[in-house]
Amino acid sequence: MATRVKEKAIKHRENDDKRPKATARYIRMSSRKVKAVIDLIRDKDLGEAQAILANTPRAATEPVLKLLNSAAANAENNLGMNRDILYVAEVYANQGPTLKRFRPRAHGRAARIRKRTSHITIVLDEKK
Repeated sequence: MATRVKEKAIKHRENDDKRPKATARYIRMSSRKVKAVIDLIRDKDLGEAQAILANTPRAATEPVLKLLNSAAANAENNLGMNRDILYVAEVYANQGPTLKRFRPRAHGRAARIRKRTSHITIVLDEKK
């Protein structure tokens, strides 16, 4: 499944400072729900990704769109890149810490409720 892992890791470390990125941590949403949305915008142009997120009726689109706009602003202001030639090179959502809560149930019992969080990262790059 993973091909050329070492080569990709070396290439990633070389380009680490050159590519604009944005990270949102501790988003109060399951990473599974976020992954359904970020799969729609992977490898898309910036404008196309923004349009997809604006017209997708999922709760996860709001933080992902905000993060995408933040990554685009980082590219424009910090690295002097042109917004027109940017695309979504990498986007991933990892699981964050889980908040554990309890809900009362019948006969004096309690059921655990897991409120999951996620960390979302978007990395942009220029089209070659």
